[in-house]
Amino acid sequence: MTDIIPEATLDFIEVGEGKAGEGKAARRIAVRHRAGGGPGLVWLGGFKSDMQGGKAVALDAWAGDRGRAVVRFDYSGHGESGGDFADGTIGSWLEDSVAVFERFCDGPQVLIGSSMGGWMALLLAREIRKRSGKESLKGSLKGSLAGLVLIAPAPDFTEELMWKKFSPEVKQEIETKGFWLRPSEYGDGSPYPITRKLIEEGRNHLVLGSAIDLGCPVRILQGAQDPDVPWQHAFALTHRLPADDVVLTLIQDGDHRLSRPQDIARILAAVAEIG
Repeated sequence: MTDIIPEATLDFIEVGEGKAGEGKAARRIAVRHRAGGGPGLVWLGGFKSDMQGGKAVALDAWAGDRGRAVVRFDYSGHGESGGDFADGTIGSWLEDSVAVFERFCDGPQVLIGSSMGGWMALLLAREIRKRSGKESLKGSLKGSLAGLVLIAPAPDFTEELMWKKFSPEVKQEIETKGFWLRPSEYGDGSPYPITRKLIEEGRNHLVLGSAIDLGCPVRILQGAQDPDVPWQHAFALTHRLPADDVVLTLIQDGDHRLSRPQDIARILAAVAEIG
């Protein structure tokens, strides 16, 4: 008989600093975590998603059932975290991710990133590798990198999947008004702002223009019927990963969410394969 798994602990941490004269406070980031064995698991969610989604909850339950450490959190402006979504950028959400990793992760970790979370996982992995085993001005990390599982990963999406595909009219609106309200088929269906700041700041974090050397196993799951992140994008990413242990699984009838029971089973199998 399986023991009852206790709920993960909910904590809040403060990340970043408000700019002088603007009256902005540090961002309040919500984190759910449970202690356990390793390698630990870190969930990195998608754009406009949160840590209470089906895949994240399934990962947490799977980890809890096996006594594995697991961390999931909401970026600023998402879910239970504070802040306004329209204020967020790739850089600020990466800062959230690094802060959570510093605070809650000890020992080898598997980063599991969905959609935008796939980009975050790559950026976070690069930061972990840069700071691993050495002191720096930013401090050393207790956690290390065991591997990545990327689900419909969307690296560079602000440039490759948004800006380059926007119509001249949308681009002009973003440049003149500072934002464009993009229609959505997800969540409650309400349109959400794509800001000029998001697009311009995202160019500081592009990764597909050169090799991405992470030095760890990578598993990528991609739906062939994904309307948001085309399968060709996943292929472009694999060409930038020079490590030998990189496996791309193309799910012929899979969509962007990859949240059906059979999809979640594949995701958990990929996590188990890494460690």
